[in-house]
Amino acid sequence: MQEDKKELEVDEALDARQRMAKKMAMKKNKAKIKIGKKKAMKRAANPEKLKKMAMKKARDVIAKKLVKGKDKKDMGMSGKRSLEKKLDKKKSAIKKLAKKLMPKVKKANRDKVRANKGK
Repeated sequence: MQEDKKELEVDEALDARQRMAKKMAMKKNKAKIKIGKKKAMKRAANPEKLKKMAMKKARDVIAKKLVKGKDKKDMGMSGKRSLEKKLDKKKSAIKKLAKKLMPKVKKANRDKVRANKGK
């Protein structure tokens, strides 16, 4: 039941209280997160993770086109929300672009792993 509720919350924006709770949790677990990131940098991503990375990259590319080069950081919350709504309508275009970007994402991941294994 608890996990189902968390899955539903992913689609919705966080309110102020939820954001503060998340901030405190991240602060509390920052050492564990740092160690996990270090380990993950040395491992190749699984196909599901690669697909997610390609989707994110595709979303970013289309978002950049929609905002005409403006930086997302400079936008207000309402601007970001409207951008997200526009992106949700372009899911099929995002999927197609993600499929095209997959080889680049795989290569970048391979290069990242190689670089980090040498350290």
